[in-house]
Amino acid sequence: MSDNKPAAEVDVTKEWRATHDQGAAAKRLRIFAVIAWIVAIGTEIAGVVLLRQHKFDHGNLGLLIGLLVVIAVCAIAGSLMWKAANKQDPARESDKVKFFFQNQLGAIITVVAFLPLLVLIFMDKDMDPKNKKIAGGVGVVLAVLATMMGVSFNPPSVEQYTKDMNSCAAQIKAGQPTTACSPEVASQAQEIAKDSQAVADATKDAAHPGGQDVVYWIAPENGAKTSATPHVFHICQGVSPLTGKTVNHGSVTEAYSENASRITKQIAMEQRQCGFASPKNDKAASQPAG
Repeated sequence: MSDNKPAAEVDVTKEWRATHDQGAAAKRLRIFAVIAWIVAIGTEIAGVVLLRQHKFDHGNLGLLIGLLVVIAVCAIAGSLMWKAANKQDPARESDKVKFFFQNQLGAIITVVAFLPLLVLIFMDKDMDPKNKKIAGGVGVVLAVLATMMGVSFNPPSVEQYTKDMNSCAAQIKAGQPTTACSPEVASQAQEIAKDSQAVADATKDAAHPGGQDVVYWIAPENGAKTSATPHVFHICQGVSPLTGKTVNHGSVTEAYSENASRITKQIAMEQRQCGFASPKNDKAASQPAG
């Protein structure tokens, strides 16, 4: 039972999704990372070809070390850009295979870019032993360094960003210091807090002077957990857009979890249909509930 406690502490809300700008930035970074990795592997291939042509048997040690340095620099640059892209648009932790390969791809590519060349260096019987020892040692050090730079030890995930976004939204709504509001989740958390406040303002009456946190939305199709297309949520079940529809109700955060992604823009109309006091009608707001 103790395994369920952390999940119970997480507010169920709109799942975090990369914004258009975040997705575009991640795409650019991944393209540049792939280019850097292609250069690294291309340099490795050049080194292999030169080794097979016996270019390093009795000299050209500087060239060989230079090739190893280029491989390391390009591999590390690619890994850093790939990590930055994952920070903008992470994988889901629930998809374990994709999560592993997306986050550890830098380390995998680095091994591919170094290992064949290092093996050939150590197996080359014609290379000067001293040069082999120096080149092999430098290559191993660079390979280990570049591989470690490619490993993601604490990779981001959609689930973690969702949790952070929820915490950030709760802090904004409560007027607390926004310690959970990282740049990756802050804008979406502000949207959640804004909609929650809009619902509270729209549902104020004599019985609920502070408003309510209950909204209504079209239920996901065919018993699904989340709607395939985004819906809006409403302030009561009796509004005209919900007539004849299967309707779910709950908090704003629960609405988000089923892809009801924002409050309706027809708030004034729904206030009249639902019997809530309109902010433009002070007299109605002051009458006792009846």
